[in-house]
Amino acid sequence: MPRSRLLFRRIAGILLVALGCLLAAPAVSAAQTPTVLVMRIDDTITPVVADHLEEGLRTAEREGHVALLVEMDTPGGLLQSTREIVQGVLASDVPVIVHVTPSGARAASAGAYVALSAHVAAMAPGTHIGAGTPVTGQGEEASEKVVNDAVAFAVSIAEQRGRSTDFARDMVRDGTSVSDQEALRIKAVDLVAPSRDALLTELDGRSVMVGPDAAEREVVLHTAGAQVVEHELGFFGELRQLLASPELAYLFLSIGTLAVIYELASPGMGIGGVLGLILLVLGFVALSVLPFNVGGLLLLLLAAALFAAEVITPGVGVFAAGGTVSLLFAGVLLFRGELGVDPAVLWPTALVVGGGSVLAGRLAWRARRTPATTGHQALVGHEAVVRRAAGGTGQVWLEGAWWTVRGRDAPVAEGQHIRVVDHVGLELIVEPVEPAPGQGTEQEDRP
Repeated sequence: MPRSRLLFRRIAGILLVALGCLLAAPAVSAAQTPTVLVMRIDDTITPVVADHLEEGLRTAEREGHVALLVEMDTPGGLLQSTREIVQGVLASDVPVIVHVTPSGARAASAGAYVALSAHVAAMAPGTHIGAGTPVTGQGEEASEKVVNDAVAFAVSIAEQRGRSTDFARDMVRDGTSVSDQEALRIKAVDLVAPSRDALLTELDGRSVMVGPDAAEREVVLHTAGAQVVEHELGFFGELRQLLASPELAYLFLSIGTLAVIYELASPGMGIGGVLGLILLVLGFVALSVLPFNVGGLLLLLLAAALFAAEVITPGVGVFAAGGTVSLLFAGVLLFRGELGVDPAVLWPTALVVGGGSVLAGRLAWRARRTPATTGHQALVGHEAVVRRAAGGTGQVWLEGAWWTVRGRDAPVAEGQHIRVVDHVGLELIVEPVEPAPGQGTEQEDRP
């Protein structure tokens, strides 16, 4: 083989190998780049937030993120939802980092419990944490029994994470709240970081213990330069969070109750009753008296009943409109997380079903008004000639069959021209009529 050809082949091979390395380098680099899933809690802690965080934990584990970062600014929330969040965080196989941020933010009340339960608790400068005393729905301090239970809950969290049990106890019993520097000094949190990037850089290489106690294992965080993946609440999540607002609960229950009372006191087209039932269900969901899935199921059943009512008793479409609204809220409450319904599917589906029930009601109403075409009722209005008469009754030939007829006011006579006005059993009730000018007494051929 000539030397030039051999040299050409060697150069071509080197170039191909170099090109392959260049093409593979981005893929290898991307595969080695760690990712952190980030979500925010910047409102009241409700069942919606608890579900969102639970979904975040599942997503972080399923997609292989090195950690779940929860950026927090909350005034507190429901104790039951907080317990669900804490239980999920304590049992998580993915490191959970809670960062109270931005400056001026707080992790108050329920938020303090969540921060204490995290594998890493951090605060931005100018933030504070604490004030975990439970209160009633009217804003009053809870009973001593409830406070003692909350103290034990907070202390147990602090013990498991190696944080200050004195602070955990004081924040519940005395409502103590401390700044970021004080929280760091008393070891209520692990560090103070001014930004997300600074936090991830400082956490790089830190070891944390994850998983439930029986299967606890050590994990080293690799967060420096990690790619951030946002885990957002989404449109329906934001809507559910709005519906779960305690402020709206009072409004829903008040208006809903008045609407139902008005409907019962002055029955009309049903607008008050339909609106009242929907608002009452939403009010009970907002107060967490009804879980979201139960409230959604009730609204789904209400929608089905209203659509059926529109078909059975068609009117101006009140039942169909109420059913459409009820179906929309049922979709919002019932389908969440990975089972969530896309708005592009939910809205048209509800509108099509509502419009279909209106159309079905109109068709049923028209069918009920259509004259009968079979049976005795179909013969009402027909005229005939009595062919035979005896004992006050006679025989006529109508619609291809012999019928027994009886006069409504007087016995019929043979050859009499009659009109069918009613029926009793198998007998037709008739009345005499004068034949039209030029009309003979002969009727259609008969056997």
